[in-house]
Amino acid sequence: MGSPPSNFITTPESLDSKHFNHLNPEDLRTKAHRAVNFIADYYKNIESYPVGSQAQPGYLKNRLPETPPDTPESFDTILKDVQNDLIPGITHFLSPNFYGYFPASASSAAFIGEILCTGFNANGFKWVGSPAVTELEMVVMDWLGVMLKLPKSFMFSGSGGGVVHSTSSEAILSTVVAARDRVLNEIGIENIGKLVVYGSDQTHSTYKKACKIAGIHPCNIRSIPTSMEDEFALKPDSLRKVIEADVEEGRVPLFLCVTVGTTSTTAVDPVKDLAEVANMYNIWVHVDGAYGGNACICPEYRPFLDGIEKVDSLSLSPHKWLLCYAECCCLWVKNPNLIVNALGTNPEYLKNEHSESGLVVSYMDWQVGTSRRFRPLRLWFVLRSYGVANLQNHIRSDVQMAITFERLVKSDVRFEIVVPRRFSLVCFRLKQLNGFDSSNTESLNKKLLERVNSTGRVYLTHTVVAGIYMLRFVVGATLTEERHVINAWEVIKEMVNTIVNEF
Repeated sequence: MGSPPSNFITTPESLDSKHFNHLNPEDLRTKAHRAVNFIADYYKNIESYPVGSQAQPGYLKNRLPETPPDTPESFDTILKDVQNDLIPGITHFLSPNFYGYFPASASSAAFIGEILCTGFNANGFKWVGSPAVTELEMVVMDWLGVMLKLPKSFMFSGSGGGVVHSTSSEAILSTVVAARDRVLNEIGIENIGKLVVYGSDQTHSTYKKACKIAGIHPCNIRSIPTSMEDEFALKPDSLRKVIEADVEEGRVPLFLCVTVGTTSTTAVDPVKDLAEVANMYNIWVHVDGAYGGNACICPEYRPFLDGIEKVDSLSLSPHKWLLCYAECCCLWVKNPNLIVNALGTNPEYLKNEHSESGLVVSYMDWQVGTSRRFRPLRLWFVLRSYGVANLQNHIRSDVQMAITFERLVKSDVRFEIVVPRRFSLVCFRLKQLNGFDSSNTESLNKKLLERVNSTGRVYLTHTVVAGIYMLRFVVGATLTEERHVINAWEVIKEMVNTIVNEF
C-alpha cells in the first residue's frame, strides 16, 4: 500500500478507534444517572440562583479555552464547568420566581419523554423511517384535538390532521405557504405581488417574519390597529374595511391570523366573527393559540374557540402551559393536502412502497425541513402520566395564583391594572408616587422593573401597548406556589420604597 504521506499524523494509542467506544451502554448508564441527579439537584436548589442571569456580554468567552481539547476530558471536569461556567449565564425559566415572557413549562413526565426521544434517535421523516414516530404523532394530535373539542374536520379520525412542530413560527410559515400556493395556482405566480395578509397590531412579530419568508411583499402585510376600548382585540368591522380597500385596489386577500391570547396582554380576537368576514373573501384563517389556546382544554375557556369550525388551521404550544418543555407546537389543518402540495418533495432515494401507496403520512411533507425528532413522545408521556383532569387543574391553579397577584396589586392605590386579566397574565404599572409628575410614569416603571430584576429574587418583563408602558407578571413556572407569588409582590413593594427613598 506504500508509505503514508509525510504530513500524515498517526493516532495516539489512547485515541485509537478500537479504544474510542463512544456509545458504551454501561458508561452511558453511569453518566446518565449522574446527569439526571445533577438536573434533579438543580431543580431542588433552583431558588438559590438569581432568577435572571447577572452575566455580562462576553462573560463565557473569558472562561473557556479558545480551542477544543485534543484529548478527552473527564466527565467530572465537564460537569463542574456546567455548574461553574454555564449556570451563571442561564436565566432560570423554571424558577418558581420567574414571571417573565410566557412560561416554558416542564414536568417529570416530559423529561422522561425527552430522554427516550433522544435515546431512540428515531427519524420520522417518512412512515417507513419509523412507523411508531409517525403513528404516535397522529394519535397524540387527535387526543389533544378531542381535549379541545375540535371538529372532526381537524382530526385524522375525520378529514383533517395535525403535526407537531417545534414552534409557532414554523406552524404559521407552513400555513401561509399553503395558502399562498392555493391562490397562486388559480391566479398565476406572476401575481404574487398582489397577495395581502392580515393581522392586528397585537399579532405576534413572527407572523410578519413568516409572511416575508413566504414571499409576501412587506407593504402588503396589514397590521390593523386595536384599541384599549376593545381590550386590544381585532374588530371584525376594522378587518372588513381594510379588506374592502385592498379588493378595490385590485389586491388579493390571502391570509388572516387570529390570536387567542396575544403576547403583550393576552387579548383574544373574536374567532367566529372574524372568520365570517374572512370566509366572504375566501381568505385562509389561522388561529394562533400558542399560549391561550392551551387553556381551552378547560370548559370555562373553550368559548374562546367558538367558531373554530369556520377556520382553516389552528396552532398552540403545549410547551407554554402543558408541561412539555421547549419546542412543542401543535398544528391542525382542515385540508392537509394543501400543506403537502406546498411543502412536499419526493426524491427517488426516499421512495418506498408504503409512501407511494398514499395510505400513510409522510410528515416531512408537513414541514420546512426533512428530519423529524420523536417529539410527540413528550406530549404522550404528559397526557398519559397526568390525565386531562390534572392538566385542567394545573391551568386553573396558575390562573388562581394570577388572581391572587391581581388582588394584591389592586389593594395598593399606587398601582393599577392596565388591561383585564384573562388567563394567568397580569398587566400592571406603578401609576403614581408622591413628588413624581404623572408624565414620568414610564421612566418610573422602567426603573422599578430594573430594580426588581436586579435583586435576582424575581424576574418580570414589560410591554408597551397603545403607548402605555406596563409590567407583565405571568404565572406558569411548574414549581410556582402561592407563597412565591406573595413574596414577589413583597419584593416589588420593597423596590418601590427604595425608589421613593432616593427622592
